[in-house]
Amino acid sequence: MEVVLGIESSCDETAAALVRADRVVLAQRIASQDAEHRPYGGVVPEIAARAHAERLAPLIAATLADAGMALGAVAAVAATAGPGLIGGVMVGLVTAKALAMASDKPLLAINHLEGHALSPRLADAALGFPYLLLLASGGHCQLLVVEGVGRYRRLATTIDDALGEAFDKSAKVLGLGYPGGPAVERLAASGDPRAVPLPRPLLGSAEPHFSFAGLKSAVLRAKQAGSHADADIAAAFQQAALDCVIDRTRRALDRAGPVAALVVAGGVAANRALRGALEALAEEHGLRFVAPPLALCTDNAAMIAWAGLERLASGQNDSLDFAARPRWPLDPEAEPVRGAGVKA
Repeated sequence: MEVVLGIESSCDETAAALVRADRVVLAQRIASQDAEHRPYGGVVPEIAARAHAERLAPLIAATLADAGMALGAVAAVAATAGPGLIGGVMVGLVTAKALAMASDKPLLAINHLEGHALSPRLADAALGFPYLLLLASGGHCQLLVVEGVGRYRRLATTIDDALGEAFDKSAKVLGLGYPGGPAVERLAASGDPRAVPLPRPLLGSAEPHFSFAGLKSAVLRAKQAGSHADADIAAAFQQAALDCVIDRTRRALDRAGPVAALVVAGGVAANRALRGALEALAEEHGLRFVAPPLALCTDNAAMIAWAGLERLASGQNDSLDFAARPRWPLDPEAEPVRGAGVKA
């Protein structure tokens, strides 16, 4: 049975994984860079790229050793080719090209967002196409109909900040450190979500697009006012964000057409409150709710290997001159959203 080596280096996680076509993750290693970036309150691209260059080769060797496999035994080498921090993406893609050339195996240049979009199918063999996907991470917040491998119809995107970015920036305002999303979720658990009045941008608007910049700014003003407990601000922010997400997703469901399930993926999909709210929305619409396990929500190489397997099964591969891409939309035909700029 075919096994694909996956490589992920689009941001601040250096990762390698071996995944078999029957959805078994044979081995996976992730080298976190949290300690390197924590003093800066966010990811520093140059530091990230250097860390990838230092760690990736030994990480791949250790992953192969964990599975008791030689490079020649894999069916293909898959690597994130974008979007992401271009320095890190280039490290992973160049490494994958070298391994593919040395082993005479196909190269699969994977869209990082497609890795997230297909990751629920790695964990759930029963998940078929099409499904409505909420893709929520530090750099993206989109609603897409996943019609098949390589076939995505975008219904909505953020016109300013992504949901994960709003969580991280709110964490920084509250002095919670990096990474911010999990810290906000923990603090919110002890706060009162009704204690701080915060806006719900675009709530009720006809188009299902997102906006989180105003909410993020309101968190800063609430903190500067000095009249609210940090736990209450965190709880109010999280509830406001979830209210927006559920309202926007409900609007997208009205436009999606028949779908098999409501699915969430990306780093913010690890948020338990978000999962609970989406599960309730799916039940309201008579749909299955699918979320990958927490290990597949954040950036990882298993999802890249799985996307490679999905593409390999459909007869796809890429040439060794494939160029790394800092921007790479899943639906290049989607109409630009006014005000969204490059994030569309």
